[in-house]
Amino acid sequence: MTSVHVDPGPAPRLQRAIRTPEGEEFLRGLAGTRVRQNGCAAAAYAALYANVDVITAYPIRPYTAIMMNLAQFVADGILDAEYLHADGEHSQFSAAFGAGSCGARAYTGSSGVGVTYGYEMYSIISGARIPIQMAIADRTLDPPGDFGSEHTDALCTRDMGWLMGWAATPQEVFDKSLLAYAIGEDPRVLLPQMVVQDGYFVSHIAGEVAMPAAEQVDEFLPPYQLPFPLDPRRPVSHGPQIHPEQGPPLQLERARAMEDAIPVIREKTDEFARVFGRQYPHFVESYRLEDADIALVISGGHAVTCRAAVNRLRARGIKIGLARLLWIRPFPSDDLREALAGVKAVGVVETNLGLGGASYGGILSLDVTTALYHLDGPRPLVTSFMAGLGGETVPVAEFDWMAGKLGQAIERGRVEKAAHWVGFEDEGVSR
Repeated sequence: MTSVHVDPGPAPRLQRAIRTPEGEEFLRGLAGTRVRQNGCAAAAYAALYANVDVITAYPIRPYTAIMMNLAQFVADGILDAEYLHADGEHSQFSAAFGAGSCGARAYTGSSGVGVTYGYEMYSIISGARIPIQMAIADRTLDPPGDFGSEHTDALCTRDMGWLMGWAATPQEVFDKSLLAYAIGEDPRVLLPQMVVQDGYFVSHIAGEVAMPAAEQVDEFLPPYQLPFPLDPRRPVSHGPQIHPEQGPPLQLERARAMEDAIPVIREKTDEFARVFGRQYPHFVESYRLEDADIALVISGGHAVTCRAAVNRLRARGIKIGLARLLWIRPFPSDDLREALAGVKAVGVVETNLGLGGASYGGILSLDVTTALYHLDGPRPLVTSFMAGLGGETVPVAEFDWMAGKLGQAIERGRVEKAAHWVGFEDEGVSR
């Protein structure tokens, strides 16, 4: 018997997924309106507009409401998607990985210890260059188990090759979810994305979110086209076991993909502004930094309070500014250097734990210090402030205290130490 191999030809290009009639009617009713919703709802609505194909879920607060909203969309016929309730986070992320590998736009998420439970999958997914999206409403790890917002869960994954950034408001959650898909699915990037919001402070507090027309989203976010989808008509063999000398070139490609994402983020951010009329900074939000002597670097929802504190300190004649990081990976070294050029002292607000690191405090200050070390001209003094841990608020008085420490550093010509635990060091701020 003679076997004949028939070449099926090139893989077909995917057309835009069809929305259900109920979904089209629902989105038409939303178009042009402003809806008051929390960050969890904003994430779910973004996934609805993105017309995701596969959703993999496992409940853990405070992200659970994202999946509750999506389950309701599927049940009501508004969204035609496969909804998989997994038996745990490892299975959940594995299923999303499989769906994305077959050419489906996949959506998943978690919080806190759930993020860490599925840790094995992060390098696998990014190494395979499968651009699924993961929503994280961050939460403190155990111990102490206080369930409050803290950035440690997401930042534990920071070196696994995922695009990562915090949204400070429900509107930003919605916008960043669409933007992250557009960046990650771009063939120049092909990386998964973590769209992170502060648990409870953003995930459960409502704000106004502008709802676009579905046609706007369809213009901005083209169909997902994985260049190498798994297809039974075109069988291929995949295996993780390779010779040692084959590994470094693959790792280099993944490192280059993260670097290559930088110009794509700039491009897609500008395109987003053209389509939706909302212009975001590419990487760093600079606030009152033009003549600042001191500055706070921050990420996430506490930046809202920090802006108010900056305004109050400015009214007292203190030249302070704010640099908010919109993306943590890739880290915006060039943009941060530009934003902080001329500043004399910088304080990094750390809502995370980097136990035993160079600062013996948090994680972000290590990246910030490295970026500023390569600054042309005088480098600012850099310290960090451990604040907002365990889900505590960071009130204006604590930002005032941080500003005082930065002013003292300028006066003495050096920082007191690499990390300050706000509220535990002197009587300037009391719990």
